[in-house]
Amino acid sequence: MTETGSQGRRAFLTGGLAGAAAGIVGAATAGVFATRDARPGSGPALVGRQVRWRLASSFPSSLDTIFGAADVLSQRVAALTGGAFQIRVYEAGELVPSLQVLDSVQQGACECGQTGGYYYTGKAAALAFDTCVPFGLTPRQQNAWLAEGGGLAALREVYADFGVLQFPAGNTGVQMGGWFREPVTSLGDLRGLRMRIPGLGGQVMDRLGVSVQVLGGGDIFPALERGAIDATEWVGPSDDEKLGFFRVARHYHYPGWWEPGPNLSFVVNRVAWDALPVVYREAFETACQQAAATMQRRYDAANPPALERLLAQGVDLRPFPADVLRAAREASESLLADEAARDPVYRRILDGWRRFRDASFRWFGTAELAYAQAVFTPPR
Repeated sequence: MTETGSQGRRAFLTGGLAGAAAGIVGAATAGVFATRDARPGSGPALVGRQVRWRLASSFPSSLDTIFGAADVLSQRVAALTGGAFQIRVYEAGELVPSLQVLDSVQQGACECGQTGGYYYTGKAAALAFDTCVPFGLTPRQQNAWLAEGGGLAALREVYADFGVLQFPAGNTGVQMGGWFREPVTSLGDLRGLRMRIPGLGGQVMDRLGVSVQVLGGGDIFPALERGAIDATEWVGPSDDEKLGFFRVARHYHYPGWWEPGPNLSFVVNRVAWDALPVVYREAFETACQQAAATMQRRYDAANPPALERLLAQGVDLRPFPADVLRAAREASESLLADEAARDPVYRRILDGWRRFRDASFRWFGTAELAYAQAVFTPPR
């Protein structure tokens, strides 16, 4: 695509995209109506011809916590509509490659997807805020900013350029800093390192001299195993253990300063969404909220024992050196400022996000921080 900016994207939307999405409308609206089930005590239900959607995920089904949120969405939508609205979930690569989910939904090839906004900063830099920003908000803070601080509304204006509506889909919690073949003992160790890391974190690492690679979840281990990359980040102990990174890279650094509270999203084709009956939309939004909450709970329960198992395997757990954190934070602030100078939409979102972040950090730095310092067990 040669056109850039919102005008170019809207031109594409109203051209080829509108034609591709038009076929969705018929499938989404064919014969659907609301009534009450006649069986005594059964309560309200939806009957009639079913709405059938396809959901393309950016994640493999082997990562059952993150991918499982899409299954929760599908199951709850079906339950809330008496089976009339069904969503079939496809793992990464079944319908489209993991990093092309937004494109697929935009073009109407599937009605919805599960992905991370920061995979698509090449389309619109501000989409990074939908997932997370380096040295940014923790999971609770990110959720609060999206739902109560104006973040969701601001980002929906960005997604609108692609004919897409997004809904929070769950948070992994503060992530780990990743797996390295050789330990990072100083800032100089990053120069020339080949690392899989997407989004703004990747841009920051690039400024620190890292050769950045962007790979889907299922492609990381083979690249690490054959030496195509020297390091990778993913999520945290539970998922990292499943992907087996510790078998080829033994040094496990923390924290993942680039993903302190990463939110994933369910993205929905706007034409398909507008064709849904209101009650189906309500069911979808309710199911999104349950899926998001379930993901966070499952990660919080799964990560502690997974870390213990990794340590028992002889994994070297270590923090990033102070000079790395200092340089990364400076580079992050510079990156945000540079992008804001180029893009007024980005600047407006950044300004609101910073006001929320600063106030939230002051509050969390009071009771929350004091309690954590008093009771949290330091790593071994």
